[in-house]
Amino acid sequence: MAARLTHPIYAPYRRWLQRFDGWPTHAQLSAWATEAGVVTASGRPVRFVPPAPAVGAYELQVHETGKVPTRAENWHDLFNALAWLAFPRTKAALNALHAAEIPREGGRRGRLRDMLTIFDEGGAIAVCGDPALEELIRGHRWRELFWDSRARVLEALRLLVAGHAVLDKARDPWPGITCKAIFVDTSSDPDAAAASWLHAHAQGGTPRLLAPLPVFGYPGWLPQTDDPAFYDNERFFRPPGAGEAHAAVR
Repeated sequence: MAARLTHPIYAPYRRWLQRFDGWPTHAQLSAWATEAGVVTASGRPVRFVPPAPAVGAYELQVHETGKVPTRAENWHDLFNALAWLAFPRTKAALNALHAAEIPREGGRRGRLRDMLTIFDEGGAIAVCGDPALEELIRGHRWRELFWDSRARVLEALRLLVAGHAVLDKARDPWPGITCKAIFVDTSSDPDAAAASWLHAHAQGGTPRLLAPLPVFGYPGWLPQTDDPAFYDNERFFRPPGAGEAHAAVR
């Protein structure tokens, strides 16, 4: 199984992927969480368990018990578990913010939880040491970013994909797969910094705070990235003002 997951997008998960011997069991995933000291913001040790009939909201159950329902031999749920292992503070922050917001919503999800869900499913942490590169991303200036500035990108921009739906889709890499990114400084721990970003933007949080980023334009992530004409394809690299439809995973 691990041989299928050698693409650089899976680099944050390598230490666990190398331990795969077929599908990891709930017990194996939970043991890895124990090794890594993964806990919810409420202090509950995270454990991965078979799904059971829902009693209350999913995020509240996870926050209150630490038990993460995980379907056996299911890629989407497996990548969710791996995201907990690789980015425990970020996942705990997402879960805690959901849990705090649900009682206030009266059954109608608001923009904050939209933002949290979009990042949870399709988020990337852009570790960026060059403000000019962030400006190019926010301006949807893809050819300038990935081709004209590719040496600077390789030196100063690292993409850590935390969204488990994107990780699932990336098993079949496709240029149109797009993440929603938050930016953190190179001097900080990316996981801690992403968690801090989420808490700092909880007041007034909205999906518009997340930057669309076609991650498979990153140099070397697809063979096509060696051709400058690749970045002229507006189906994958939408220009400024093209709307938010490009935010979809695929």
